[in-house]
Amino acid sequence: MKTIMKSNPSQVRRFFHRLRQQGLGALAVNLLVLTVLFSCSKESEELTPGSTTTPGGSATGSTIVIDSTTTSSGTPEGSTETAANEEDLLANAPFSSTVTITFGSTVSISNPLEGSGIAVAVANGDVVVNATVAEVAYVISGTTANGSLKIYSDKKFKLTLNGANITNPDGPAINIQSSKRAFVVLADNTTSTLTDGATYTASGAEDMKGAFFSEGQLIFSGTGTLNVTGHSKHAICSDDYVRVISGTITVPAAASDGIHTNDAFIADGGTLNITTAGDGIQCEEGFIVINNGSFTINVADKALTASYDTDDTIDPYLTINGGRFTINSSAGEGIESKSTLTINNGNFVIKTADDGINAGKAIYINGGIMYVYATSNDGIDSNGPLTVTGGNIVSVGAGGAEAGIDCDRSTFKITGGVLVGIGGSSSVPTASVSKQASVLLGSGSANQVIHIQSSDGAEALTFQIPRSYSTLLFSSPKLKTGQTYTVFTGGSVAGGTSLNGLYTSGTYTVGTQSTSFTTASLVTQAGGSSGPGR
Repeated sequence: MKTIMKSNPSQVRRFFHRLRQQGLGALAVNLLVLTVLFSCSKESEELTPGSTTTPGGSATGSTIVIDSTTTSSGTPEGSTETAANEEDLLANAPFSSTVTITFGSTVSISNPLEGSGIAVAVANGDVVVNATVAEVAYVISGTTANGSLKIYSDKKFKLTLNGANITNPDGPAINIQSSKRAFVVLADNTTSTLTDGATYTASGAEDMKGAFFSEGQLIFSGTGTLNVTGHSKHAICSDDYVRVISGTITVPAAASDGIHTNDAFIADGGTLNITTAGDGIQCEEGFIVINNGSFTINVADKALTASYDTDDTIDPYLTINGGRFTINSSAGEGIESKSTLTINNGNFVIKTADDGINAGKAIYINGGIMYVYATSNDGIDSNGPLTVTGGNIVSVGAGGAEAGIDCDRSTFKITGGVLVGIGGSSSVPTASVSKQASVLLGSGSANQVIHIQSSDGAEALTFQIPRSYSTLLFSSPKLKTGQTYTVFTGGSVAGGTSLNGLYTSGTYTVGTQSTSFTTASLVTQAGGSSGPGR
């Protein structure tokens, strides 16, 4: 009643007239009027012009409090894979013998197992190890501008890089011709550098695909730093899988991929800085699981991709459970899975020419903070179903037919989270399976603020527009069905906190009213375009 009296006095008069017509005595009606007037007067005394009210965003005058306390999340969907493997833990693999190799003008070797299962040979600065015994640890240090390390081993081994600086002009700096696990430890407070040549001298039928190459698994740990430059092809390559548990790995340049694997890439932590002319991290025929870590990837092609070259029966899924990602691709995509992509958590800033995020079969977003900006294609693109159950997502696509969010007319399910997608068009959420309201709106201009508030003054969205668009998709727990909303453009935000353009706090001063809409159902289209094929 207080809201009615403040917003529409004539409606109040009609209300009390009906009460009298229905037989309510004049005295009772007058008492009711006095009670409501007193209540409204008391409320007005508590609100000075321009002041704000309770969380939720209602306000008097021309200002609105921006409040981010309303959150929601649906039941997570997709993959929960962590790729945990006890055999990848260094603590579970004892090493009883140590061989030290120190590069320099000559190569110094300490080999307590000479003649007892380990042979180390040196020729022209190139070191070759042949091992048939278990529990061997190798410690590599020193500097060479014309040397290499090659290891043949029948058993898993530990390889500690303790300030090793190896440049090989005609092949890999480290070449592991063993299918067994190599536990690569980056020694504390050290930096090691590996560099290969632009062309390789063939060594029979052996693979040599990168500056640091292994036929078997590479498990990185330690707190040191490893710099790897791949002039011929990849920087780091395994024909099995690569796991990063800790340490700092930097690829300043690679002719192809920064890290290339056949079966899998897994990260539990560490810091990876990768700059390449190809892909940042590519798994050729397997999966990628990232549990944690910090990733800065600047590439010409794809930054993070689980793909397949030949066999389309392979399921090259990609699951991200956490981590921080700063991704820039000048011509390719940001994060790509040829199969299913699941994002459970993480912090993402993705700027690309092609799709920012792409999956061949399905995308599930269950959480995380995400900013995606594609200059020439879709922001988020699933070639199958797309499900959002949580997270804070801003996805920017290009103009024309390119979308902020695209799932090719497949099922688009929203059950939680905050989602803002802008572009030339957008896929439309599927009302029959969604549980959270969404709306499609028309055009907006770069650098303006767009603000949506309900008829009772509650703020639903305050967003700084990064580029002009013709279609906006918005979904949030603040957006309720059965309510009327007003859209303002322009205006300003004082004392605000912005998360990828989404204001989570502050006070909005109202700009120009552009349109209004009523959410009669879970999905409302009040403007914009669903585009061809969407």
